[in-house]
Amino acid sequence: MKEKVMGAPYDTMCEAMVAGDIDTLDDILADGFTLTHMTGYVQSKAEWLDAIASGHMQYHRMETVEASLSPVGTAPGLTVRTLTDATIWGSRATWRLTLRSWLEPRGTEWVVARTIASTW
Repeated sequence: MKEKVMGAPYDTMCEAMVAGDIDTLDDILADGFTLTHMTGYVQSKAEWLDAIASGHMQYHRMETVEASLSPVGTAPGLTVRTLTDATIWGSRATWRLTLRSWLEPRGTEWVVARTIASTW
């Protein structure tokens, strides 16, 4: 990743995705986290982590192209455009993804509550 966007948890999430670090992802994602894929499929945290652990979803590189943080009430939302090199269910490509993530507080830190992926 070329630049740090907002520190933890977004940068940590991207680094953990590329490393396949399930423990870190589990720690920085809310218990009810969902990932909505560009196909519209909504994947639970457990299902997504299982797909990464099994190798069905491998993230090789994530480059942040553009990012913006917008406060929504008391919880921030983050919109990031990335070039994401990944192998998803056997197909490897570099996707131009817009990742919209919403954060929620957990104690004194923020965790990722939900992410929606679309193309740009």
